[in-house]
Amino acid sequence: MKWLPPNETESRALIVGVQFPLISMPRSSPSPKRSAWIVMAMFAMIAVPAGITLHTVKTAAVAQISNTNPTPYGYTWSLLLFIIPIVVIGWWFLPSEGIEIPQRAFWRTIWVLVPLGAGLDFFFAHHFFFFPNVGATLGIGGPALGGSVPIEEYIFYFTGFIAILLIYIWLDEYWLSAYNVPDYKGESEQIRRLLQFHPSSLFAGIALLAAAILYKKFHSPGGFPGYFAVLVLGGLVPSASFFPTARRFINWPAFSLTVFMILLISMFWEATLAVPYGWWGYQQEADDGIIYRGVGELAHRSGAGLDCRYLRNDDRL
Repeated sequence: MKWLPPNETESRALIVGVQFPLISMPRSSPSPKRSAWIVMAMFAMIAVPAGITLHTVKTAAVAQISNTNPTPYGYTWSLLLFIIPIVVIGWWFLPSEGIEIPQRAFWRTIWVLVPLGAGLDFFFAHHFFFFPNVGATLGIGGPALGGSVPIEEYIFYFTGFIAILLIYIWLDEYWLSAYNVPDYKGESEQIRRLLQFHPSSLFAGIALLAAAILYKKFHSPGGFPGYFAVLVLGGLVPSASFFPTARRFINWPAFSLTVFMILLISMFWEATLAVPYGWWGYQQEADDGIIYRGVGELAHRSGAGLDCRYLRNDDRL
């Protein structure tokens, strides 16, 4: 195969002496609206087959763990999955390229997101989660309604949001900078108002919640998918209020790569380590039924095999 130089309209390939026209190369990036749909489609390519596969699980595998403390301080050490990217990006990648983080905007974002994540544990942990493997943590209890949670939970949200934001900034400002907004200040001056209603987010949230409730009712043990409902409300309420304004400023390739990096970390962290070894698990009544079928039941059974009490009831806390 011999590639010929592209002209102004199309690229062609010469194969065995015959020219074949190829698809024209795009001349510009897709619109913000189309980019958002592309990212959602990319995420669905992973989420949909994963959900279907989890649905095929009829009986969860049981981890045969004889040691009552198989992963000493495992949850604590695993936080390095967030801490190391923070150190590498914040103290090496960004400074070496002369990229300055807008401190005010950065920390405002963190101080909005971290309380939301911490609030999930403080108000709902005893409804949604359980923590059977005390030995995987420092044994220090963090405050929560209905009992303590591991202090690692609050460190998880604090370091997690910082890591996610730094990954996106690094991709946006350097690795995928060709796709960011070239005139950010000029674009921001065109904003008429910050709050703009986005009905598609509202309809998507209602559809997702209705689907979870129906699935829970017909395919899973009783209860209400409260954890899923909180995640939907926490993600789509801000989207319904700010998305029309924010989407023009999002570097969608950087955003999509950030999502896939976090998805990779989550799948490794939760499915490989956290659930099988009882670092945390999901309450059956509050799960949507899909996750519980695949990994939640495994968490309950593995936790029982570890012969550990729930952390919230541990005498040390």
